[in-house]
Amino acid sequence: MKKKLLSVLLCASMVSAMLAGCGSSSSNSTGTKTDSATTTDSATTTDSKDTTTETKTDDATASGDIGSYAVIVKSAGNPYNAKQIQGFKEVIEAQGGTCITKEPESATAEAQIAMINELVAQQVDAIAIAANDTDALQPALTAAKNAGIAISSFDSSTNAASRAVHVNQAGTEIIGQTLVEAIADITGGSGQFAILSATSQATNQNAWIEAMKKVMEDSKYSGLELVDIVYGDDEYQKSVDQTQALLSNYPDLKVICAPTTVGIMAAAKVLQDQGVADKIKLTGLGLPSEMADYIGDDAAKACPYMYLWNPIDIGRLSAYTSIALAKGEITGAAGEKFSAGDMGDYEIVAAADGGTEIILGPPFKFDPSNIEEWKSVY
Repeated sequence: MKKKLLSVLLCASMVSAMLAGCGSSSSNSTGTKTDSATTTDSATTTDSKDTTTETKTDDATASGDIGSYAVIVKSAGNPYNAKQIQGFKEVIEAQGGTCITKEPESATAEAQIAMINELVAQQVDAIAIAANDTDALQPALTAAKNAGIAISSFDSSTNAASRAVHVNQAGTEIIGQTLVEAIADITGGSGQFAILSATSQATNQNAWIEAMKKVMEDSKYSGLELVDIVYGDDEYQKSVDQTQALLSNYPDLKVICAPTTVGIMAAAKVLQDQGVADKIKLTGLGLPSEMADYIGDDAAKACPYMYLWNPIDIGRLSAYTSIALAKGEITGAAGEKFSAGDMGDYEIVAAADGGTEIILGPPFKFDPSNIEEWKSVY
């Protein structure tokens, strides 16, 4: 915020000098790279992958503009990412700030790096990113930090050196434990299972899988056999193809665990369309709105139950975190506390990668008893 105040003062001085020498003139410009821009009290500039929204409410006008805040999700066209953006924008807009959203065409580090560089040029106050790669983003994010931009990650973390703090959906160990217990329950405690993940570089997916492997070291899970880990790259068709390959390669497979919303929906459709849901079951992390037709206790349904958290709340908590970092209310150090509005107070804790994190809460179970209630929510 300080760098923007200095810029405003400098610009004001230059304009005063110009008015004294040659009368009055005015011009409007934005830093957003879009085909067109409109500047009003409430302005929105949009293309398919880069959105800037500035909303000034009465409360925001009274408290002053809080600056510009960017959110970079993993990829475009992912409903889970869209809900995260929804929550992030909701908070930034309510506080009177400018929200810039970035959605890469593909879930790659290269696409996100280009977007980070654009945001540095725009001199945003904060960047929140769901990382497509743990380490590859570090040079770009370091340059952003050196430019005075507050950096945080959410959903899928960057490495500790690239961020001030990470906003985590739930504790990594809790997710690993929850998924293994679900597999053990569905298989009856023994049998083959496979994991259908997102990308091989996705930090959250990899952390959950490692946590699952650690949980399986307990002798109570000795009857379970992890036969394969495959990657659908958070692309629907590739996830379908990988599911079909698992069915062909492992005729004794009992369960597929997909800790990704794209993957679990693709796998569910394959299992039910091919009529094998009575023999091979599914669990993992999914959106209720996408999985309602696949959750059930009967043999025709692929998924007895699954888990997730509210992606809208992840976006909201990430926005509150960005604001607190940009305002200097927190630095990202363990033990610091801050208010996330109506979400309550949160404390920053140590993360397993040597950095720090803020944990939204434990995963929530969706089953036949509540899926109808939740499918219209998200």
